[in-house]
Amino acid sequence: MKKTATLRFSSKFINRNYRLKVSGVDALGNRINKLVGVAGMIALIGVEMFNKLLDRATRCLDDVCVCKLRRGLKISFYCK
Repeated sequence: MKKTATLRFSSKFINRNYRLKVSGVDALGNRINKLVGVAGMIALIGVEMFNKLLDRATRCLDDVCVCKLRRGLKISFYCK
């Protein structure tokens, strides 16, 4: 059986502490530069990658944590 991935943090915690901004090129080749929610981020990068980036953002001590993916997306976690 395949185990389904779940978020390590609740969406309430994520939305309360961070603003999620995505810029770059999506899978369809469209240019994007917008704020997204938890569901939008999961649709773009998946749950497992989102968990890795959230762990990195929570350890970061700066006001913004910028993560650049090889597929051309730049994801910024802005602390509130």
